Amino acid sequence: MILGDFGTSYCKFLDLANPEAEPTIIATNELPRETRVDLATGHNGKRFATRYVNELIALAKGGETMIEKKDYVLLDCGSRDIKFIKYQNGKLADMGWNAECGASMGFTIELLKRYYELDYTGLQVPGQTFYVTCGVLGMSDIFDAVISGVPVTEAVARFVKGIAINAYRFAGSPARLYLSGGLCDNPLFVGSFPCQVTPLGRFVLLRGLEAEARQTRPQAVC
Repeated sequence: MILGDFGTSYCKFLDLANPEAEPTIIATNELPRETRVDLATGHNGKRFATRYVNELIALAKGGETMIEKKDYVLLDCGSRDIKFIKYQNGKLADMGWNAECGASMGFTIELLKRYYELDYTGLQVPGQTFYVTCGVLGMSDIFDAVISGVPVTEAVARFVKGIAINAYRFAGSPARLYLSGGLCDNPLFVGSFPCQVTPLGRFVLLRGLEAEARQTRPQAVC
């Protein structure tokens, strides 16, 4: 059984027929049109799958698989949107999905990296921040700051911190949260949250699909 998480910028896959297989990643714009999987989630998942699982369901099941606590908040920051789930006493207590105020945040962070040729591992978390509620519209703050004499690296760092704080507030401002998505690999973003953060990587939704597959069709993945 082939699993697929079809994101806006990147697609992730896992072959359950091979117990030793590791997840693979491919840029969405390089994905062959004939691609087909057995079980999928993600923004573009319905186009390529026999069966589709809602992203929040996949995120919740992935959290149950990877987090050994009864109380937690799991936040997923993708290229196109942000979403979270909250568990209390081992049960789902709240969830949220924001594709408007969280629009294109992950995509914009990567776009800025390429445009300014930045290495986020070398940027420090700034003392100041921008009030960012939309990745695309928030870029104007960067340009205005640069024009006023703020170094590009500082302006971009303020923008990234603003995105992190916006996501943190959207998730309910928890004292601790678990983070899912490609931005787990961005130390500036992770360090910009005003709380304790545990990055889980970009394969949480795939792990959720794996749990779903084993629950519904165990004979297909033995």
